[in-house]
Amino acid sequence: MNNKVLFEISKIVTPFIQVFGIYVIVNGHLSPGGGFAGGTVLGASFILYRIANGKEKASKKLSYENLMKLSSLSLLGYTLLKGYSFLDGGLHLHLPQIPKGTPGNILSAGSILPLNIFVGIVVAVTIYILFSLFSEGEI
Repeated sequence: MNNKVLFEISKIVTPFIQVFGIYVIVNGHLSPGGGFAGGTVLGASFILYRIANGKEKASKKLSYENLMKLSSLSLLGYTLLKGYSFLDGGLHLHLPQIPKGTPGNILSAGSILPLNIFVGIVVAVTIYILFSLFSEGEI
């Protein structure tokens, strides 16, 4: 009986948690939050999905291979973008940059938004994988 209640409530709550996590990531340069905080919220929604639906169903949607690909691509993107900014700023090469935009708008912080997105993905995947490892000893 309790599992049915958890399953039904999680079907309603999980999308709202995920939208809030994305909101925290995207607005991280304008308000408190950012990639780490938003990634934690997204990771918690993945954990709720696994608890409510079981390991088998969660493994189909959130397979280890896909999570590792997503995390690796995010780390690569972060490394390339951050490396580019170090080269440009440190060596004064005056390379093309992401436009700064209008202060206060979502697209107003240059490379901070994509960096927040990369960090959010890595944190969400890491939290979910750590939970999976500790809960049942495998992914």
